[in-house]
Amino acid sequence: MRKLAGRSSTKIALLLLAVIAVCFLYLTYKTYGNWSFALALRGKKLAAFILVGIGSAFGTISFQTMTQNHFLTPNILGLDSLYVFIQTVLFFFLGGQVILGQESLLQFLGNILLMMGISILLSKFLLGRGKNDLFLLLMIGMILGTFFNSISTFLQVVMDPNEYDLLQGKLFASFGNVNSHYLLLAGLLLAVFAGYLWHQSHALDVLHLGHDQAMNLGIEVSGFQLLVLIAVSGIVGISTALVGPVTFLGFIVANMSYQLMGTYRHRELFIGGSLLAILLLVSGQFLVEQIFALNTTLSIVIEFGGGVYFVGKIISERKQKK
Repeated sequence: MRKLAGRSSTKIALLLLAVIAVCFLYLTYKTYGNWSFALALRGKKLAAFILVGIGSAFGTISFQTMTQNHFLTPNILGLDSLYVFIQTVLFFFLGGQVILGQESLLQFLGNILLMMGISILLSKFLLGRGKNDLFLLLMIGMILGTFFNSISTFLQVVMDPNEYDLLQGKLFASFGNVNSHYLLLAGLLLAVFAGYLWHQSHALDVLHLGHDQAMNLGIEVSGFQLLVLIAVSGIVGISTALVGPVTFLGFIVANMSYQLMGTYRHRELFIGGSLLAILLLVSGQFLVEQIFALNTTLSIVIEFGGGVYFVGKIISERKQKK
């Protein structure tokens, strides 16, 4: 046990050094002496990378433990589709110029609360009556996601082309246009939800053994799942409202953490996953800015890489079963 703990500590230390090195490179590369301007511009992006990276790791790892499935992410609950639906409705009825010109803290909090509200309402009615209700919750989440996407697509088709063009900027994850006024509030809210999951990490370790085993070991599973889902929904809502939908990031980070850390102790997975996410985001943005000269975006790179990784994992799992 001590040897395993020592190995995990070594891996975490190496990851931390890699993150520090990449962050330093990103902040200082080609500043041409304009330190204050470069640090102010890139520092805002770096803060967003850190918040989204931590949120992706904590949220996805906890959700996969709750669902006992490493292929699922919190986005299956339809939160990304709900975000797209909210933005589409606002742009359709109020106009893109009005929405972009009147972005406020109230709008930022409204996006988070609406995404959390849907999850809380569903989970409150479905998680308290039996262990199979969790899968019903996931199915309803998928149906709602399809419903929101259908309405959003219809509104986008009949929308004014100019409004549609403005809308697209809100529907893709953007780390370059993060409003720095929201970073502090997002960090505080994320600290609350992630802090709860960190505090309950030992209970998550037990839940990983399975529903029946967790009940036998004294965990009130339905109530615990509800609280975990509220925390996960809050984390996903914060990340989505801050930078936009990032579907595959959590999936990549969570599964890489399982392979790299070689443990199911959640505190080690949370730390390792957070560092991996920050490393991937910062290094990816560095490549996008310095190598690809902004001819693509980080969200496209993540979605493409995540899709390839997802298909590769499915093929690998099938081969192992054979």
